[in-house]
Amino acid sequence: MKLVGLVKAIGVRPTVSATARPLQLQVRTFQHDFVPRDPKAKPKRYKYPQFYDPYGPRPPPSEKIVQLAERIASLPPEERRQIGPTLAERLSHPKLQPIATEGVDLGSQSGAASGATKVEEKKEKTVFDVKLEKFDAAAKIKVIKEVRSFTNLGLKEAKDLVEKAPVVLKQGITKEEANDIIDKIKAAGGFAVME
Repeated sequence: MKLVGLVKAIGVRPTVSATARPLQLQVRTFQHDFVPRDPKAKPKRYKYPQFYDPYGPRPPPSEKIVQLAERIASLPPEERRQIGPTLAERLSHPKLQPIATEGVDLGSQSGAASGATKVEEKKEKTVFDVKLEKFDAAAKIKVIKEVRSFTNLGLKEAKDLVEKAPVVLKQGITKEEANDIIDKIKAAGGFAVME
């Protein structure tokens, strides 16, 4: 009885081999990968470098390089500023070319040149957006109908769009179309602007 309980606890299943004797038992036991460590042993301490260098440790600089660095450090600041351009010329490094920034928005730039470009942009602007700023609550249905007339939206979509005011109603249209839409919305009881 005890043997049967022990066999069940271990998980031994009797198997019969076709070529072997009929009542031969095979035992499979679980062997874990875990190697128990000594509970009295102290954890290993590793020395980590101050910073990670992917190229590994480097040899110390030669005496000639150290003397050169000391001589450069002793120079006055005016002469130290001349070292970079002189070395670039002597080693025939190519000059760095400025990067073209046409068509790239670099944010606000100071100076009169940025103001002149902004004026030019306003003169050249041919595409506009119409934005609904607000509307009268009593004229909400009329405004929704007008929005549906020029946006090809369904009733629910147009209603949701109008209720989100201020919102852009139409993008990328000419100035004449934008003025026409603004007049229609104004007549319906809303207030729209052109951007």
